[in-house]
Amino acid sequence: MNFLSLFVLVPLLMMLGLWVARNVNQVRGVMVAGASALLVLAVTLAVLYLRERAGGATAEMLFTASHVWYAPLNIHYAVGVDGISVVMLLLSAIIVFTGVFASWKMQMLTKEFFMWFCLLSVGVFGFFISVDLFTMFMFYEVALIPMYLLIGVWGSGRKEYSAMKLTLMLMGGSAFILMGILGIYYGAGATTMSLTELARIHIPVEWQRIFFPLTFIGFGVLGALFPFHTWSPDGHASAPTAVSMLHAGVLMKLGGYGCFRIAIYLMPEAAKEQAWIFLILTGIGVVYGAFSACVQKDLKYINAYSSVSHCSLVLFAILMMTQTSSTGAVLQMLSHGLMTALFFAIIGMIYGRTHTRDIREMSGLMQVMPFLSVCYVIAGLANLGLPGFSGFIAEMTIFVGSFEVNDVFHRTLTIIATTSIVITAVYILRLVGKVLYGTVGNPAHLQLTDATWDERLPLIVLIVAIAGLGLMPWGFSHIISDSVLPVISQLAR
Repeated sequence: MNFLSLFVLVPLLMMLGLWVARNVNQVRGVMVAGASALLVLAVTLAVLYLRERAGGATAEMLFTASHVWYAPLNIHYAVGVDGISVVMLLLSAIIVFTGVFASWKMQMLTKEFFMWFCLLSVGVFGFFISVDLFTMFMFYEVALIPMYLLIGVWGSGRKEYSAMKLTLMLMGGSAFILMGILGIYYGAGATTMSLTELARIHIPVEWQRIFFPLTFIGFGVLGALFPFHTWSPDGHASAPTAVSMLHAGVLMKLGGYGCFRIAIYLMPEAAKEQAWIFLILTGIGVVYGAFSACVQKDLKYINAYSSVSHCSLVLFAILMMTQTSSTGAVLQMLSHGLMTALFFAIIGMIYGRTHTRDIREMSGLMQVMPFLSVCYVIAGLANLGLPGFSGFIAEMTIFVGSFEVNDVFHRTLTIIATTSIVITAVYILRLVGKVLYGTVGNPAHLQLTDATWDERLPLIVLIVAIAGLGLMPWGFSHIISDSVLPVISQLAR
């Protein structure tokens, strides 16, 4: 068996283990063992990948394997990874591992919750290792389907509305993606759906002009592309903690990954012609998301709109189409995934104690839960781009790379996008001051307890990852930069 297939096999084995588990402790044991195995696999893959590149391997994709799945349409189960895939798999493994501990006290239908959680993981890992378009689409759908039940059954607030809205909008995006994939396949007159082989075939520009916007919008819906982002805040606000972590931390990254890997890579001429339209939309999304976060009163909605802003910045950087901006986009996906998972984990823990997410009902929490409060401050500082954390490295790389495009239109949009840094600082610092400092407004909050061991572990893991990326970015930026070159080369033709 190919090494990469283990990323799909392990979650499936976890589901089997959950099926036979008889009590909550056995369920927890299965999840911890499986999530730990995935994390070890991801770290091992990163080490092996670096060793292969250092040894002189120059192939675009490494650890490849391909098996015929459906011969009439030349569909293969084809897998392979480059530097972008490796860091996305590592991010996914970290979020799954920390999400298990964030759900440690899950009481209602615990086994069923984790089974759907594992199925979601199957889709995410399968998507990132696939190099066959149809196989990627299949895993994409596998990742989306569990979201309806995870939010609709285990969520809070207007969970049924949020789950249905999310599902309908993302399935609409999936229809666009499917049309785009079929357009690429038939437009190229291809005999394969292999991503790397399709990149060598020139798709007629007339076909590209039709199917590039379909594909970009289809993936962009999941990547919070304005104005198709409206499912995101409601979905995040209603989802249980671990699902919010996986959803914002990893699932939304499938959108940016698909836009870069499929839409721009395979249809470069149309991308260069039509990028200005989507640049305007993403520029609006960057600023609009930050301003919207400023006026929210719910902790989850604040982080959800912040995610809209940061994910729009990913698409914005991709559309600038320089090597530096594209590297920054991947770094931003990695950084935002870690930061937003940390935010949602802390918010879930605070809500579990205070039973409210309304910032008007909270103050002085630093006195009663210092560990959680300090972690929240760290997450906020990382989110606003403080040097030393991952957010600074990612955003600076994006803005420097975007400013490399030497014309008034692109540079003006870049300057507008940079204003989101100031807006983010405003709502983060105001939020920290209001919720964490001052006197405790609610006497009942004086009886609250701080984080337990199962809550501290995932927070520490995420903080170490955020600080590690911020202090030692060269390892990741190097392998990412090399992996965006094939796409940039396509654009330079």
